[in-house]
Amino acid sequence: MRCQYDCRSTDHLLGRRRFLGGLASGVGAVAAAGGIGIGGAGLGGLLAANPAMADQMKGKQKRILNIFLHGGVSQLESWDPKPGTDTGGPFRAIPTSVPGIQICELLPHTAKQMHHLSIIRSLDTKNNDHGRGQEEMTTGHKRIPGTEYPHIGAIAAKTLTPNQFALPGHILIRGGGSGSNRSAYLGPKYASVVMNEGKPPQFTQRPESLTPEADLRRNRLRSTFNDRFAGRRRTADTDAYTFSFDQAQDLLSQRRVFELEREPEADRERYGTSEFGSHCLLARRLLEHDVPFVQINHSNYDTHHENFDFHIEQLGEFDQPFAMLLDDLHQRGLLDDTLVCVMSEFGRTPRINARYGRDHWGKSWSIVMGGCGIQRGGVIGSTNDNGTEVTDRVVDHGHVVHTMLQAVGVDSLSEFDISGRKFPVADPAKGPIGELLA
Repeated sequence: MRCQYDCRSTDHLLGRRRFLGGLASGVGAVAAAGGIGIGGAGLGGLLAANPAMADQMKGKQKRILNIFLHGGVSQLESWDPKPGTDTGGPFRAIPTSVPGIQICELLPHTAKQMHHLSIIRSLDTKNNDHGRGQEEMTTGHKRIPGTEYPHIGAIAAKTLTPNQFALPGHILIRGGGSGSNRSAYLGPKYASVVMNEGKPPQFTQRPESLTPEADLRRNRLRSTFNDRFAGRRRTADTDAYTFSFDQAQDLLSQRRVFELEREPEADRERYGTSEFGSHCLLARRLLEHDVPFVQINHSNYDTHHENFDFHIEQLGEFDQPFAMLLDDLHQRGLLDDTLVCVMSEFGRTPRINARYGRDHWGKSWSIVMGGCGIQRGGVIGSTNDNGTEVTDRVVDHGHVVHTMLQAVGVDSLSEFDISGRKFPVADPAKGPIGELLA
């Protein structure tokens, strides 16, 4: 389902970075598809990660699936229901596959898969702004004007991508919401390749007028010129351009990975005809091909009015495909090596406003995690009877990103060495949620 964001935040409109990214088609096929652009090739270039971290990750192929519910899903209509209270709304809490854990009745299929997941019910991110919330939840850092931090997908791509891996390490399946592809000081190699509406990356089909032989000769000539230029004036920018062209060549031979029609018809029917269902099946396909980080966007949960009707529709579209994807990952032996997280930029106000809506709320809300490295079937933290305050185990975006990285074996307390400068892998003032880690 598509709808306009009610709060009309500028973060939901065409952003400057997104616009400029769309102008970058001359950089190379993959750079254009991922919105990397010329401006993204600055600080960092294509530099090596911490060698100790690289040794740590050797021989371990882990993956992260992040599902971002844009607009701010209501915790009261999902993971932390409060029926019968002044804030609870009209929906019941239902039992799940884990005795003692209940979630909202709008998620009946997910309830049957809760033994694969754990709920964090004690987020206090002190933020009610869409853009800031999205940035902080996906970087783990507090927004500081003039400072950019890499998306967790960029960190995962840098630390988890095997050598000689032909596919992008960081893929965003964008159905709704803006979605950040920023890689900041890690360099454009780790920015996301964007699949708008689940379509394959642009320019990954060779024009019919160009034969493979002619294309090979053309690229050999380009490589000769690049090598000659790099021998005298190599920069991070030239490395970025070279990488973009090389990865575009790889994607020409790997395009089938992005083609959902190659999945059995029975599976496509099982996941349904909704855009989100198709995106979940596509994510399964990418994870089966060992893509280190995949994010699916689902929108729009910005329910300032008619909150309950909107959540019936939005979570009705989310519930069955997500539960099916989780079960498929388990049945196919992928869940033990795939961290799954469902997050938003914030939650919704416990107070129901005059338009039967809920507004922005970062003070006491919930997300879920499961799969690789996570203790399953648990609940971290709690809120009071009507959900207005966290009463136990306050955590925020910094703890979440540390936990996600630690779960897949990345030392989130270490540093990247970028051209002789040290950058923390995650916010050094925070750490993982230790009791959630397996």
